[in-house]
Amino acid sequence: MTSDHNPDNPASSPSGRWPLIRWFASSATLSVPQAAGPVAFSLLALSLVGDARGGAGIILAMTIAQVAGAIPITRLGRNLPASTFLRLLVGFRTIALAGIALCAYYEAPFLWLVCLAALAGSVNGAAFGYLRSLLNHFTPASRLPRALGIASTLNELTFVLGPVAASGLGSISPVFALLAITAMGAIPILLIPQANLVHVTDIPHTEGSILSPSILLWLACAAAGGSTVAAIEIGAVALALKFGYEPAFAILFTVPLCLASVAGGIWVSVRNRLASRRIVVVQLGVMTLGAALAALGSSLVTTVIGAILIGFVLAPLGTHYALALDRLAPPRKRPAVFALLRTANAIGVIFASAALTVISLSGALFVVTGAMIAVMLVAGFAPVVRRQAVWMTGP
Repeated sequence: MTSDHNPDNPASSPSGRWPLIRWFASSATLSVPQAAGPVAFSLLALSLVGDARGGAGIILAMTIAQVAGAIPITRLGRNLPASTFLRLLVGFRTIALAGIALCAYYEAPFLWLVCLAALAGSVNGAAFGYLRSLLNHFTPASRLPRALGIASTLNELTFVLGPVAASGLGSISPVFALLAITAMGAIPILLIPQANLVHVTDIPHTEGSILSPSILLWLACAAAGGSTVAAIEIGAVALALKFGYEPAFAILFTVPLCLASVAGGIWVSVRNRLASRRIVVVQLGVMTLGAALAALGSSLVTTVIGAILIGFVLAPLGTHYALALDRLAPPRKRPAVFALLRTANAIGVIFASAALTVISLSGALFVVTGAMIAVMLVAGFAPVVRRQAVWMTGP
């Protein structure tokens, strides 16, 4: 099936700023269930089974399902217009989340909630992949860095405000909080612009693999970065206790990280250019340094500085990964590659969660620091190895 719309030709993209503004709003609200979910589900589990840890089980089910469903579900939409399939995915997730609220209201067995959460999470990776691929149709390539920087900033604001809203609404009723989150997460159904594009297009481009060494490199970097951020956010309460503060003072670490990430997103938007490999390696080094400061935990100040360093390069690195994958991915397979990008972040979260569960907080932070050192070295030396391989094999 073909389309007259070429995603690599900005002239064929919908004109005006309104479609792009709608895309930004869709991007920000798509992440609401994931941003507010940990607090909302913890409050829900506390009211149903008397243990807030049940919320972690729900989130774990959603995350594992997201990893498992990213590529298969992305492939299901290859013969449908991208905007239409995205609406179907968000609609499916909305029904599953509403089902969780309904089961909670009628006090159904907790296992039902976990199963419905897995169904809701299974489409998250594919939905992100299709949403990101649609951005190419609403902004020219020269403005992609700025658009991605704005999207990253809005995403961070969602992750800052989402838990606050979930906590406030949850004080009224956990079920009401979940319904509100479900409604917010359904907004892309109404707002996502129509690109009138079918995923399978007649673009003269070699298909290639979605798991080439170059793509795998940036996916590995995204996973390592995701594990570093998750280690700080998940371990924030333990960090507060370590320094003799009440659990509520976990915001001493999470808020600076998020605010620094917003600042990094603004910097990317203003700069509006693709970073060089050298700059990216430096940024990976800054994140590694931040993780190391948090792992050493010599004082509250150095740990907060570590969180700020991690947060500040989070948006620039995420923007570079998205731009690099946009360039490396075969056009017909961009949604699948972007779904893998979201999946890589999810794998990083799972990795950090497992490390925090199995070993001590300091040990887990040292593990994620080691992962950052590994990807930084690979990213730094990969061009050298490639040039030597070309020299040895000849032209």
